[in-house]
Amino acid sequence: MQQKAWLGIDTGGTFTDLVLVDAARGTQWLHKTPTTPADASRGILDGMAEILRIADLDASEVALVCHGTTLATNAVLERKWVRTGMITTAGFRDVIELARQRRPSFFNLDLEKPAPPASRDLRLEVAERIAPDGTVVTALDEDAVRDAVATLKARGAQAISVCFLHAYANPAHERRAVAIVREMWPDAFVCASSDILAEFREYERFSTASVNASLLPVIDRYLDRFERGVAGLGIAAQPTIMQSNGGAVSPASVRRTPINTFFSGPAGGVIGAVGLGAAVGVKDIITFDMGGTSTDVALIRNGVPAKHNVREMGGFPVRTRTLDIHTIGAGGGSIAWVDPGGLLKVGPQSAGAMPGPAAYGRGGDRPTVTDANIVLGRLNQRALLQGRMAVFPDLARKAIEAHLCAPLDMDLVRAASGIIEIVNVNMMGAVRVISVERGEDPRDFALMPFGGAGPLHAADVAAMMGMPRVFVPQRPGLLSAMGLLHADARGDFSLTRLVRADPASLDALNIGLADLAARGAAWLEQEAAGAPAVFEWQGDLRYFGQNFELASGFPSGHLDGAALAAMVARFHAAHAAAYGYAMPDRPVEIVNLRLSVTVQRPVPPLNAAVPRGVKLRDALIDERDVWFFGAGFQPAPVYDRDRMPADVRFHGPAIVEQMDTTTVIPPGATVDVDPAGNLMIAIPTVAEGRVQ
Repeated sequence: MQQKAWLGIDTGGTFTDLVLVDAARGTQWLHKTPTTPADASRGILDGMAEILRIADLDASEVALVCHGTTLATNAVLERKWVRTGMITTAGFRDVIELARQRRPSFFNLDLEKPAPPASRDLRLEVAERIAPDGTVVTALDEDAVRDAVATLKARGAQAISVCFLHAYANPAHERRAVAIVREMWPDAFVCASSDILAEFREYERFSTASVNASLLPVIDRYLDRFERGVAGLGIAAQPTIMQSNGGAVSPASVRRTPINTFFSGPAGGVIGAVGLGAAVGVKDIITFDMGGTSTDVALIRNGVPAKHNVREMGGFPVRTRTLDIHTIGAGGGSIAWVDPGGLLKVGPQSAGAMPGPAAYGRGGDRPTVTDANIVLGRLNQRALLQGRMAVFPDLARKAIEAHLCAPLDMDLVRAASGIIEIVNVNMMGAVRVISVERGEDPRDFALMPFGGAGPLHAADVAAMMGMPRVFVPQRPGLLSAMGLLHADARGDFSLTRLVRADPASLDALNIGLADLAARGAAWLEQEAAGAPAVFEWQGDLRYFGQNFELASGFPSGHLDGAALAAMVARFHAAHAAAYGYAMPDRPVEIVNLRLSVTVQRPVPPLNAAVPRGVKLRDALIDERDVWFFGAGFQPAPVYDRDRMPADVRFHGPAIVEQMDTTTVIPPGATVDVDPAGNLMIAIPTVAEGRVQ
């Protein structure tokens, strides 16, 4: 690919971040613009035009546009999907509502079960049956399919999922039903469960396919506006969209499987963290991405981010390859409130982009985490975004006093500091989920904060977790957008082959591997025809009688006896590492086969110039009283990050401000600025009495 300008765009709940890199000149431009919730594409396109104008760069010079979006996530969480129909095997219309016996909360009797995307009146049954081995037990009743399509159309369905029993073993009936839908209703949005997830466990497969179908029109409309807008700016390059697995693909792929974008934006940050960590030799990282509405955390061990094959979204299991990112409703816009018992709570409700925190002066009157940070001097009292966005401390104080001080009978500082302490504890819990609860010791990792609010809270969270280091990138508020420019093209494929892991199963396994190879080759032809690609193979294995699997890799798309034995040996070792024991004498099953196809893309230089030949005092712009956890108010110097030289050391307390974020450095912490301008913060020993 010709090295011209590359543009990364990450849409968050409050701001849309843009990074433009001119690889030929080795320069970059950074920009933040308010997100437009009513139509996110409008804010994105406005931001693209603005950053091109700032860079004085012609749109025709842009060779790559990569976009991370939370549209699909928000649509599911807010139930803004379309009316969705389901055509399924007779007797199985209620599978997605019956779900599993497991309760998400054993002791909550008032827990409301989430409504599935396809309501019961839009779930229609047809006669057909395929056995687990793929043989046809009952032929597909095509007339019943036609009647179902006519009924769904008359009842106002806008999308249809076709979910037949055991279609993972033989998709013929599902594919014929999809063909009938398209014959009768050419404009319908339709998908087959075997094309979305060719794996067993009908509840998870039906749920994944239904959620995917419900998003097809939503994503299609959004991408249509986005693609037309990009072309209208004069950019000839086809945009790419970040997926949850850390790879970027064409809009055509996303239109078929919008569920692959659930963690699109946060995945960009994790991929960016991997690249930055490798550049400075820090390979064990816990990422801490705190934005306006949520906080996303992930674990990177030895330069490799943890991954999952199933995630819950809006109460429904969605099986798709994704980075292991844990999200909680804690961000700068999280609203502080008093519960009926008189306790202070923070989030998960958020003020969002509009009206936003009270201090933004856009009409918000509820106290938020951002308002507390402003009242406590942790954020600039006059403006953010290097002066482009005015803030109003009086409005922040009034919101906290009206909604918290009076009901709780406490002073302003105690209420504001309470907000900070509570949100820090909430985020500490998120870090524990992806570290301690995964069997990892967080003290072995560096905490890398990014997002607009991550560096504000990172030092406190690290101290509470006993983590000794915080690694603040040069542009943390824009790391997710930068990470999009690190993204390779990546496709993930899977299918079920439920067989014993012994030589008698080799023929069945190799037939399945050939199927995966064909699907991978078709994807490669669409996404990057002629480009060299890396094929990675894995199997999901378990001991006979178990219900959960562990992944074990193998080197090629063909298994022989030796490769099979080596895969089983790796499974025993993985089981011992995960659970503390192995059972080498017990029979092993292979459940699923998996293929990942990756096309590496060149990465443009991403580090902006770091000031040389200047002193730290040249970066000093202010001094103000700042509240610190465990220390109260203390005078702290305020530094401009853009003027801060490399290879210097200083100590907290201090505040470091830049266009995209603010970093709070507590008393006792030591900061080393590395040659690339990253802040390496050594956290002091956790004070007695702090939360462990």
